[in-house]
Amino acid sequence: MLTKRIIPCLDVKEGRVVKGKSFIALRDAGDPVELASFYYKEGADELVFLDIMATPEGRDTMVDIVERISEKVFIPLTVGGGLRSISDMRRMLLAGADKVSINTAAVFSPDLIRKSADKFGSQCVVVAIDAKRVDGSPESSSGQPKWEVYTHSGQKPSGLDALDWARRAVALGAGEVLLTSMDADGHRAGYDTQLTRTVSEVVSVPVIASGGAGTPEDLYQALVSGKADAVLAASIFHYGIYSIRETKEYLARRGIPIRPELNSG
Repeated sequence: MLTKRIIPCLDVKEGRVVKGKSFIALRDAGDPVELASFYYKEGADELVFLDIMATPEGRDTMVDIVERISEKVFIPLTVGGGLRSISDMRRMLLAGADKVSINTAAVFSPDLIRKSADKFGSQCVVVAIDAKRVDGSPESSSGQPKWEVYTHSGQKPSGLDALDWARRAVALGAGEVLLTSMDADGHRAGYDTQLTRTVSEVVSVPVIASGGAGTPEDLYQALVSGKADAVLAASIFHYGIYSIRETKEYLARRGIPIRPELNSG
């Protein structure tokens, strides 16, 4: 059985890690390089670095921070935010990223997914989907609500159905889907397992559940009920509510296949 991955997320604004609720009310959580190094030693399976203001501000991702993180950690690093072209992606990979995450650019230029998969391999291409439930939307025959894709760090609705977009992104070559529930994000009340499960059941690539972690039980539910392949969390790790070690121990006790901690040396 494939092991499940625990992935801390570093949302960075103005050189600092931040965290909010439903993509707003951001507060400081620390230095990205220090946190990345700490999580590596704690046993994180991977890291995600997202420059959350790069796209809204129309600038490039902070290469210097990516380079500094890659010098400190030796686990897969996914970098996103402000990546709009093959050259942007190449710059991040050369700076030390193992994968690149695209969201807004993929929505506006879907062929970028195909081009980047052809250039770097699907295993390097993560399509991030920020999804929000549509209030009052007619439910499908299966009783599921609809979710709309948002771009520009959750600031702009795209009109795209999240399920349809996930299918298309994978068909174009995405090797992984980073799926964030905007409704649950930062509230620490649990992931939107219905959203995660719905997407996981229709795509053939790994799905990373994001948004809503409050306890190790929430991660368990995302992996089991949500059928996620990995769980991304921020607040519970940044503010010391739970450690990666105790989270992994909890999941292992519940029967989740977890990678052994090899990073503490």
